Amino acid sequence: MRRTTQRGRSRSTRVMSRPMTNRLSQETSPYLRQHAENPVDWYPWGEEAFRRAREEDKPIHVSVGYAACHWCHVMAHESFENPDIARLMSERFINIKVDRQERPDLDDIYQKVVQMTGQGGGWPLTVFVTPQGEPFFGGTYFPPEERYGRPGFAQVLLGLSEAWKERRPELLAQVEQFLKGYRVLEEQLVGGEAPTGGDLPAQAARAFAANTDPVHGGSGDAPKFPNPSCHDLVLRVYHRTREPQLLASVERTLDRMAAGGIYDHLGGGFARYSVDERWAVPHFEKMLYDNGQLVKLYADAYRVTGKRSWRRVFERTIAYVLRDLVHPDGGFYASEDADSQGEEGTFYLWTPAQIEAVLGQSDAAFACRAYGVTAQGNFEHGTTVLTLAVELDALEEARLDGLREQLFAARARRVRPGRDENILTSWNALMIQGLCAAYQATGQVLYLQSARRAANFLMQRMTMPDGGIYRAWKDGAAKVPGFLDDYAFLANALIDLYESGFDRPYLERAQRLADLILDKFWDDGFYFTPKESERLVHRPRSPQDHAWPSGTSASVFALMRLHQLTGRDSYRDRAEHVFQMYGAAAAKNPFGFSHLLAALDFSQHPISIVLAGDRGEAASLVEAVHRSYHPARVLAFAEDVPIGQGRHPVGGQPAAYVCRNRSCDAPVTSAQALIECCTA
Repeated sequence: MRRTTQRGRSRSTRVMSRPMTNRLSQETSPYLRQHAENPVDWYPWGEEAFRRAREEDKPIHVSVGYAACHWCHVMAHESFENPDIARLMSERFINIKVDRQERPDLDDIYQKVVQMTGQGGGWPLTVFVTPQGEPFFGGTYFPPEERYGRPGFAQVLLGLSEAWKERRPELLAQVEQFLKGYRVLEEQLVGGEAPTGGDLPAQAARAFAANTDPVHGGSGDAPKFPNPSCHDLVLRVYHRTREPQLLASVERTLDRMAAGGIYDHLGGGFARYSVDERWAVPHFEKMLYDNGQLVKLYADAYRVTGKRSWRRVFERTIAYVLRDLVHPDGGFYASEDADSQGEEGTFYLWTPAQIEAVLGQSDAAFACRAYGVTAQGNFEHGTTVLTLAVELDALEEARLDGLREQLFAARARRVRPGRDENILTSWNALMIQGLCAAYQATGQVLYLQSARRAANFLMQRMTMPDGGIYRAWKDGAAKVPGFLDDYAFLANALIDLYESGFDRPYLERAQRLADLILDKFWDDGFYFTPKESERLVHRPRSPQDHAWPSGTSASVFALMRLHQLTGRDSYRDRAEHVFQMYGAAAAKNPFGFSHLLAALDFSQHPISIVLAGDRGEAASLVEAVHRSYHPARVLAFAEDVPIGQGRHPVGGQPAAYVCRNRSCDAPVTSAQALIECCTA
């Protein structure tokens, strides 16, 4: 597949050619600092910008993006580095740059503006607001001059500037429509009659399986995203129903993704999405949140099937993260760019001649056949994104592994893509969950150690004075109070970490975070922002999943898991309120609520496994639970949790107590009996 992209020059070249900087040079965000040498009078989000807008009666241009965003780089090069456009921006507007990774609340609020106008949303996000922050116009990428069916950015700036001066009542009327639209969007999701008597998670899983691409896996046509939350739900339902079409849909998707170019066959790890329906040509940026979720999905699927190829995928993805995205003290960086040397994908692309220069003629011919490298290529200018183009036998796989190492070493000498070294709480939590799933599936101690180091990093460096959590950390400074997904994802990650190594402080911290979630974010349902956060034009709830689960669904998961471990009914009651709140919306749009449906499935089929006895002697029982896939179970040692009261060893041997629906089986002392008890 070929595609046309807009090329930007190397950012390093641009830095050398312009010594002047603006206010963004004082920021820690890598994305904001990328714009520190634009000839635009940029402000970070804050009162200083809004005060100046009020004093000068100017509208505000808000530009939202993130460090690894290819089209953000394109618009920066085409417009923000253009002296004429920059002058127009600075003379007629107050200009604010926002890193969506630091401020997902602002991104959510202003993305809805674009969506309300019938556009798809995305980044760069371009929104124009009043000096009070109220939106009146929005879009995404704008070229400098009219093309692609889009108006030129200079044209947009002139038109809106004139409208602000000459036709302001029309713009303020548009403001009222957007403010009303926020309320309407929320009302559409809340309430309504949810279906009764049916198995909503199973119905959704069957629908996902039925809509899976029968050839390439995944959902829909191009572009194609991994959507791990949907596949997680399908796997959960398969575990209890054993419907073969459910597992088949997951197998097809995981196999085809692992064979496609969205997966890095040399270095491990996944790109954000594929621009085609075959997973062949990715959008090359690599995000921590994708890789954390996909490690967990592949590890869970491996526990279901024992498929060795999936184990290789999650182990090599972890190797990528631990090699290229880890801070020396254990936290994980946010992402790597799509671009290097000013070109999209350059780091990852190959030609037959480049392969031969590394491997020699005979091995190169084999590697080109295996990876689909041809003179025509599948990308631009005769270059190829590596895929697994043919099926290989065991001997051929072993041969390719050796050649892969040589190609990887050669690629390592290329100029690497830029790295966003923000450490984000929620994304780190997703990676911790992936590491815990991989540890439980394999027993590889490195994975547990890495998960602990990341969790300790977050707890030591990103904890607020009240026990809450900060959103982001960079260069020694924690900033921005955490949002709902930061608290909820970390609570779940810490429960996973406790269930992996049984360090009680992680469980205690998870419960403290759950209590803070209810204190800071609850008001007849969950809000995305804490009560004490700055007042914005809209306080979002954001219950729907995006590229990662919603904070609402993750909160419900944490509350239900902790209810099973502690017996606290208040946790269950709040979770059930959310199920009622969004049940009708989830029935209508299961794709947008797949993680909430997974939490509902957990709540309807929970299994509590309590171990009693010496922890070392109980290793075989622990391993039996860890290696098998039981998505609705909680696991604890008796002395660590309230539900463990009265649980004791049996005949001097460690024992496992398995309970369902407030009814417990007789304790068992062997791993085989425990497995049979859990699967009964």
